[in-house]
Amino acid sequence: MIRKIFAITSILFITSCAELQQVVDSLPDQTNGILSNADIGAGLREALDLGIDKQVSKLTQKDGFLNNQLVKILLPEELKKVDKGLRDIGLSKLANEGLKVLNRAAEDAVGEATPIFVNAVKGITFNDAKNILLGNDNAATAYLQAGTKSALYAKFNPVIKNSFAKVGADKVWSNIITKYNSIPFVKKVNPDLTDYTTNEALKGVYTMIAVEEKEIRNKVGSRTTSLLQKVFALQD
Repeated sequence: MIRKIFAITSILFITSCAELQQVVDSLPDQTNGILSNADIGAGLREALDLGIDKQVSKLTQKDGFLNNQLVKILLPEELKKVDKGLRDIGLSKLANEGLKVLNRAAEDAVGEATPIFVNAVKGITFNDAKNILLGNDNAATAYLQAGTKSALYAKFNPVIKNSFAKVGADKVWSNIITKYNSIPFVKKVNPDLTDYTTNEALKGVYTMIAVEEKEIRNKVGSRTTSLLQKVFALQD
């Protein structure tokens, strides 16, 4: 009985995959001006560029991270006990400032590093653009993230480090850690906040690019160029 169920399930899965591939294969290649895989890739890049221009730019505004619940940087697990420890001894204001400056550093760094993200989009090659076009609402963003995150981290990390100093986050957190480590009987901490904030800020960037991709995929009015209109009409 179990074998029969498994066989039926497998047949249904293979059939659905075959149907999806038929849809993909039915998208026209470039003949007499019809869109090619390269054209679709160009449209996907344009959608990602719009994500940077319209959505990532919001992160560079004052409290662009702090007031955006999609990307707000929270304290890592290691620092939650630091936060509680400071509040327990009446230093809530300092604890609040610590969270704020983490988000301010990310905000400043994204503003400085926007050209890095733009170049990453320009350099990405969509080898299977048709399948990505027919994928999930964030398929192009996920493809970008998979192909660029390591390289972007290496470029973005020093920008975050500079932003820490620029907004005074390094001094605030040095003060926080010193005060916490002076509390009797606590286990001392020495977190790498530059690494943590770099990863969280990058996560925020990809999240906001995905917001715009979803808009373009689901709202015809968000397709503001002829290329976007032609490309994403194929997935409707």
